Amino acid sequence: MGWDALQHWGVDATRLEPLAGGVANDVWSVRVNGDRAVARLGTRRDADLAWEANLLDYLSRHGLTVPVPIPTATGQLFAKGLMVMTYLEGDPPETAADWRCVADTLRKLHQMTQHWPQRPGWRSSLDLLHVDQGTKIDLTEMPPEGVARCRAAWARLAGRKTCVVHGDPNPRNIRMANGRVGLIDWDEARRDVPVLDLVLPHKAGGLFGEEHEIASQAASAWEAAVCWKDDYAVKRLAEVREV
Repeated sequence: MGWDALQHWGVDATRLEPLAGGVANDVWSVRVNGDRAVARLGTRRDADLAWEANLLDYLSRHGLTVPVPIPTATGQLFAKGLMVMTYLEGDPPETAADWRCVADTLRKLHQMTQHWPQRPGWRSSLDLLHVDQGTKIDLTEMPPEGVARCRAAWARLAGRKTCVVHGDPNPRNIRMANGRVGLIDWDEARRDVPVLDLVLPHKAGGLFGEEHEIASQAASAWEAAVCWKDDYAVKRLAEVREV
């Protein structure tokens, strides 16, 4: 597996420059069929990549602005861990009004995917109340006290319906242009409780009081678990109150 897989998109497909923001993957701007695109090389399994590719295609066909997988010369949506997607122009949100538009877009995502299956191999925050592992998360690697705090935060979401969440709607993953909101980097997308997507700047997600506190605690717990054990994860766990 490597960048030689880019040849599946044509003999003229070329890498241009690395893009910031890739942690679990190697992300580059590329030129395919004469157009600028984004290529992401990682270690995801085929079933995982197929889930993401099918989701993005579905969302695009139903009106959301998302990167769309560009097929290989033989029609595949990915090859040897490499996925090539359309490039989205735009800038990160800045104002409270921008972030309210982001929240509206995320709610559309949630409404459109109530029927969508879980990403293969992944677990939701509610699942992790009863199991220890799921793709990037391994609770056995965390200190028991930290696991207890995370599970106490997730337990407050018990009984809620789930849908697809973007999983990481930070400014780097949002492109605003011409009055529309584009969502990029779906590497953390999964089926989970929708309020986890709505802990946004300016409280644009419409969460206030206890509801905001519940969602914030659950989101911090997720970030701590999924990133354990780097400095960022330790910082996020510190935000989760003690049991």
